[in-house]
Amino acid sequence: MNGSDSVSDGALSRRRALGVLGGGTVAALAGCLGGGGGGTGSLPENGDPDLLSDVQSFPNQGNEHVQRGTEVDYSTQPPTSGPHYSGVVEAGFYEEPQPMGDIIHTLEHGAIVAYYVPGELTDEARSNLQTWADDYTDTWQSFVAVPNPYDQPQAPYTLTAWRHLLRMDEYDSETVRAFAAEFIGRGPENPVR
Repeated sequence: MNGSDSVSDGALSRRRALGVLGGGTVAALAGCLGGGGGGTGSLPENGDPDLLSDVQSFPNQGNEHVQRGTEVDYSTQPPTSGPHYSGVVEAGFYEEPQPMGDIIHTLEHGAIVAYYVPGELTDEARSNLQTWADDYTDTWQSFVAVPNPYDQPQAPYTLTAWRHLLRMDEYDSETVRAFAAEFIGRGPENPVR
């Protein structure tokens, strides 16, 4: 390599490994190298129905883009679809609320958005939510954790996906995993699972 090449040793090793392997092995290895699931493990095709029995599903409230700052009256709290801004919220664990118009667009991209009530957030929940946010960062299957912006949240933890919502009175990592398995990467804009 000469000085103008900017490929790191790690990237070069991955390229060499991918060049030697064939077919499905390359796809599987590429998913491990660049996809989610490091600390959360790989997801099954669908979530455990017993853990998802309380998921609420709502009609599509639309997916039109509106000008940033437009007030939208969503039919659910938190919303699961509807008019939204053109921006998105990047994967991550946030300590400040994010613009709802961007959150809805993020859901349309196939994200899971987990809302928590800050005063009820346990250390275990925070750590688990952070791991999900660190593991699932792809534009089309990301995980976002944000404080619940409503004055009187209906539960300490609420999981949302496009058109789906699940409230939890206590944090349960297996339920989060089941919800992610069922919905992450399956938004209407560009489903990848």
